[in-house]
Amino acid sequence: MTCTEFLAQMTDYFDGQVEPELLSEIQSHLCECHHCEILVDTTRQTIRVYKNHQVYDLTEEVRERTVQRILAACTGRKSISAPDQR
Repeated sequence: MTCTEFLAQMTDYFDGQVEPELLSEIQSHLCECHHCEILVDTTRQTIRVYKNHQVYDLTEEVRERTVQRILAACTGRKSISAPDQR
């Protein structure tokens, strides 16, 4: 299984809607692919936070940096200007 094939099945995987044979392939892929393993772990954590309605207070600086990085990623810019971090 490739990463692209895994991504195509990820929603069904989280919903428990994959056939046993495919589940075995997915689990094998996750054992071999650190990137997809991190993606699954991060997604699980995000779901857990969402379900628990945990709210995290961010400083204005962190909030602004986060927004700028998201915008940069969406527009394809390679770098963003960041405040002086000394």
